Amino acid sequence: MENIALIESFSEFKDDKMIDRVTLMAILEDVFRSALRKKYGTDDNFDIIVNPDKGDLEIWRNRVVVADGEVEDDNEEISLTEARKIEPDFEVGEDVSEEVKLEHLGRRAILALRQNLISKIHEFDNTALYKQFKDLEGEIYSAEVHHIRHKAIILLDDDGNEIILPKDRQIPSDFFRKGENVRGVIETVELRGTKPVIIMSRTSPLFLEKLFESEIPEVFDGLITVKNVVRVPGEKAKVAVDSYDDRIDPVGACVGMKGSRIHGIVRELGNENIDVINYTNNTQLYITRALSPARITSIKLDDENMTAEVMLRPEEVSKAIGRGGHNIRLAGKLTGYEIDVFREGVEEDVELTEFSDEIEPWVIAEFKKIGLDTAKSILEQELDDLVRRTDLEEETVREVIQVLKEEFEE
Repeated sequence: MENIALIESFSEFKDDKMIDRVTLMAILEDVFRSALRKKYGTDDNFDIIVNPDKGDLEIWRNRVVVADGEVEDDNEEISLTEARKIEPDFEVGEDVSEEVKLEHLGRRAILALRQNLISKIHEFDNTALYKQFKDLEGEIYSAEVHHIRHKAIILLDDDGNEIILPKDRQIPSDFFRKGENVRGVIETVELRGTKPVIIMSRTSPLFLEKLFESEIPEVFDGLITVKNVVRVPGEKAKVAVDSYDDRIDPVGACVGMKGSRIHGIVRELGNENIDVINYTNNTQLYITRALSPARITSIKLDDENMTAEVMLRPEEVSKAIGRGGHNIRLAGKLTGYEIDVFREGVEEDVELTEFSDEIEPWVIAEFKKIGLDTAKSILEQELDDLVRRTDLEEETVREVIQVLKEEFEE
């Protein structure tokens, strides 16, 4: 009965940890065997009988009967006199099985046994949790904000599992309050010691891809395939989609009437600007679509070096480059080509980089951000407009204009 009572007291861990009774019994046997090895030096001659249906456990020690005075190992052998106290008709050479009560182990051993059980169950719980979330890597998951720290937000799911959303995996515009529900993809699950660490991401391109799956039925059903996703989280994204059914317009299906379908995704991503384009194996056409909303005049490809020289009308260059250079950079990532843009009809123009001896590189970079990377492209602009768009000081812009004018006056 002592064994049964102890097991019943241990069953509280089963309820706390959602561990099934059969697994609990297996852990119990392992813990008891560890206690036996510690007390007797071995558990080889012990039988542990676990009955998960009744919730009880019996420990039996098996020893060989030897003549009185010939016991060399009292764990392996028992004297004839002692054996006959158990059963009066035992003879030398026979095997004796004797039940081991918990009190035989001692109070300290029982306390250690209990502590070992707690440790084993925690270890099992961590292993099960690791496997559970490892299978969820790359999937959308939802959890509640529990604690907000400087470098991360700690989330708890419905089962009380802790999930970490690091600052660098949050969209810049993200702002969450305690108790608020947060969605993201399970990016990585790793064991640190014995504890699983679950990392969520809202900046991963995979999060956007999974949002397409969850929000657009044709993507979920496999009628539309998401071929590639590239993002500048919170700013801009490009998604290439394709359909093997000619009757389906993949872009139209993803965007929806007046943007109705994609609106929820945009809102989830902090109003991230999402360009959805039709995928194609035609590289020139793919690059043309990737540089949308800019309209391209012509493209010269170098497939060996994976570069593309794109010719555009002057008014289209800033569209191709986009704010902060996001559009051209994402187009390059989407297509796998390094894209350079050139203005149509400006053969006598000079690249800004040619003036690096006279103009600071960071100033040149500021002009490039707004799509102005040649001398004439800057000289065509109004002074006030250049100051406003580049955030450069007026004096700096005047100096640049003077340097560029001198080039053409010569």
